[in-house]
Amino acid sequence: ATTEIYTLSLHDALPIYAAAYKHVPLVEVNPIEGIKNNFFSVQAVCKAAIKAGVKKALLISSDKAVRPTNIMGATKRLSELIVKKHSIDFFEKKHNTIFSCVRFGNVLGSSGSVVPKFKKQIANGGPITITHKDVVRYFMTIEEASELVLQTIFLSKGGEIFLLDMGKPVKIFDLAKQMIYLSGLTVKNKNNIDGDIEIIKIGLRPGEKLYEELLISGESLKTKHPLIYKEKDDSTLNNLGNLEEKLLQLELSINNNDCEKILDNLGEIVPEWIRN
Repeated sequence: ATTEIYTLSLHDALPIYAAAYKHVPLVEVNPIEGIKNNFFSVQAVCKAAIKAGVKKALLISSDKAVRPTNIMGATKRLSELIVKKHSIDFFEKKHNTIFSCVRFGNVLGSSGSVVPKFKKQIANGGPITITHKDVVRYFMTIEEASELVLQTIFLSKGGEIFLLDMGKPVKIFDLAKQMIYLSGLTVKNKNNIDGDIEIIKIGLRPGEKLYEELLISGESLKTKHPLIYKEKDDSTLNNLGNLEEKLLQLELSINNNDCEKILDNLGEIVPEWIRN
């Protein structure tokens, strides 16, 4: 299959919204601030894109938005729904900006990535800490993610949730072992008590999953790019009629600093969110 490569010209104004509080444990213990930031900021970016008359705008979402078990993932799903609502407005000719989303997993070497953390732990003589032996994650390099994100913009016609092909998921435990071996060291365990670096399990953090998913509907469609897919339209597109009202209720709860009501409002908008 051939890969169509698109290039950005200097006159293209294409806002890519990537900013968010994205670290799961921090948002779990600071729910109001996490929801407030991730909710109001995506609203502001969408409105600014429409007001400026930009051609296309892209939300960088997360695999954690799929059946979220944490507040951060729920806010990412909330952001997707807001973008979808603006996409419906585009098709109804209420504005001229094409909105879309792209979902993918972990980026190697990015802020919060386990790789620099493991490197530091190895350099300090260990131990390496993992949350659970069976945790698996998708990984992609910064270069791969950046290039594919830009490609999705040119494939967008409005309302899509694009998915990047991230290959097979990787066991974090296996990644830790591999990084130890690549450092010229050995794993210290009961079978090798004279090893160099021990791997210890500290337990899953609040809201953390053993594995992540990219699809809500369970089906994806091919695009012109072999490494980019898009989610088949899910039923939520047909249930966004009262989203505006629910967003106003959420905004009111945030302004009132009512944590329990904020979480209830978020749960109404993202019913698939599994609250702990």
